[in-house]
Amino acid sequence: MGHNGNNDVKPAQWKLAFGALGIVFGDIGTSPLYAFRECFADHVAPEAQNLSGAASLIIWSLIVIVSMKYVGLVLKLDNKGEGGILALSALVRGSRAVQGLVDRPWVFALGLLGAALIYADGMITPAISVLSAVEGLTVKAPHLEQYVVPISLGIIVGLFAIQRHGTGKVGVLFGPIILLWFVTLGALGIKWIFQCPTILYSLNPLNGLMFLVHESIHAMPILAAVFLAVTGGEALYADLGHFSASAIRKAWYWVVFPGLALNYLGQAALMQVHPESAHSFYNLVGDLGILPLTILATAAAIIASQALISGAFSLTSQAIQLGCLPRLRMLYTSATEKGQVYLPPVNWLLMLACLFLIYNYQKSSNLAAAYGIAISLTMAVTSLLFYQASRSVWNWPAWKSNLVTGVFVIIDIAFLIANGAKVLLGGWMPLAVAFVIVFIMTTWRWGRERLAKRMEKASIPAAMLIEDLGRKDIHRVSGTAYYMCGKTGGIPLALLHNLKHNQVLHEHVMLLHVETLDSAHAAEGEKFDMTPLGLGFYLLHLRFGFSETPNVPAALKQHLANGIRYEGSKSTFFLGRETYAVGKSLNAWERVRLAIFAWMTRNATPATAYFSLPPSRVVELGAQISL
Repeated sequence: MGHNGNNDVKPAQWKLAFGALGIVFGDIGTSPLYAFRECFADHVAPEAQNLSGAASLIIWSLIVIVSMKYVGLVLKLDNKGEGGILALSALVRGSRAVQGLVDRPWVFALGLLGAALIYADGMITPAISVLSAVEGLTVKAPHLEQYVVPISLGIIVGLFAIQRHGTGKVGVLFGPIILLWFVTLGALGIKWIFQCPTILYSLNPLNGLMFLVHESIHAMPILAAVFLAVTGGEALYADLGHFSASAIRKAWYWVVFPGLALNYLGQAALMQVHPESAHSFYNLVGDLGILPLTILATAAAIIASQALISGAFSLTSQAIQLGCLPRLRMLYTSATEKGQVYLPPVNWLLMLACLFLIYNYQKSSNLAAAYGIAISLTMAVTSLLFYQASRSVWNWPAWKSNLVTGVFVIIDIAFLIANGAKVLLGGWMPLAVAFVIVFIMTTWRWGRERLAKRMEKASIPAAMLIEDLGRKDIHRVSGTAYYMCGKTGGIPLALLHNLKHNQVLHEHVMLLHVETLDSAHAAEGEKFDMTPLGLGFYLLHLRFGFSETPNVPAALKQHLANGIRYEGSKSTFFLGRETYAVGKSLNAWERVRLAIFAWMTRNATPATAYFSLPPSRVVELGAQISL
């Protein structure tokens, strides 16, 4: 759950900021391992003017994209404490609904695209971070190169294997290690800045622009390399649910940004003093310091990977709640922190993807060619959603939204075009993965919508059934029956089947509709409402935020009162288990999508587990539905 920065006392804020270091900034913190080096990978001469220009471009990219866009503005757009691109999309849709404006489907579509792109880059971050860290072994001992890939593969397997134990147990180590990492980055940078103080002219943004003009032939590869320094900026917003915006800002301004800026300046200064330095990061230390620095860098890379894996779990649980993915097995790894979840299918798929990337690409410089394209697209999507949010959430005038968003979009487009050249060099892969994920999400939503329409069509209005029952003598048994139904409260097929075959009804019949809201947490007044329909029938609405666990029995126990209480031993949940037949009107493409939807439905976690229903109190009734 998000924290309210205004109510937290200062010591608690600093404690949160310390925790944010380990979880939020691991990704952007490992960029110095490869970002500056990549600026000079494309036959760009490492001469003084170019070195100063590269440092200038990186530092000003950090200032504009991370400090101004994400830390300064986007962090303020929290959805009841939750952040991330899906949460932002839901926030925009929710605010438009409140104002009575028409929902724009493309706003949600942008959220889906952004989420899919984050998954795609989530595969590359652990691979490139771990590879580039372990490559430190080869700086002074080239004969160890043959061991880099096996060691990296081993680290990745170990990292994913411990996920089921939860991050809480090792999380206490993250803050101190990442703090040591950023202090080390800054200290190494200062050492070389003293040896070449003129590098401080890099702080003038004109140096960066002159560099691009001077090396105009290589401008696109240079911008693509510079962008590697800001990958991880999206994580600041995605992890807002775990830390307050105030804590993230403190960590960024006091520790992360100074450490990064000093290190990039130090790498530029080192290459001015020693132009032959091929690996600008590991040459910041002498021979004796390389092994300790490699160990520290590997620890930082593992933590960066951990942050992204945790982010993928959080994103998946949000997507499931918002109806974008089928229900998956979800384990809660902490008794106190509800945000710590573990999804086995996501974990093992990510691990296989990382292993494939390391084995296939072999070197971090090869992976850098595929890295960045998905994140640059994600940042462009965030800018477009920011424009919508500034208008509908903050009610900014059009000129202000256009001006601020225009600046961000121009920078986003420049980086997008620069990274566009990577598509043929390997960047197609994260884009292909993102496309597959978008297809899965849209197919699931399409299937659910078709199913809901068919179910609604097949059900009859509650008033009609109650009127009919009033004229008959139906045997009633004690206890309460809960039937899952649609939003309108039409009589579900499961109830009609039970009535038809068993000729019996419970004393109390609850038509239960569970709804996931566009906000992270349901407000107290909207969590529950119950409408009596007559003859012991009730229409019951339970509402959960998209970051909440939909525990139906717990919610019923909390809210049901006034004569009808939730008693586990006297309650029965009737669920429909549908099988799907292919409608004659479907074309070949729709038949393919329906087959995929049916497969996802069969493999989804049963509603019993997802809604925490007691298995011994659940009755499933089958039905075949033509879609």
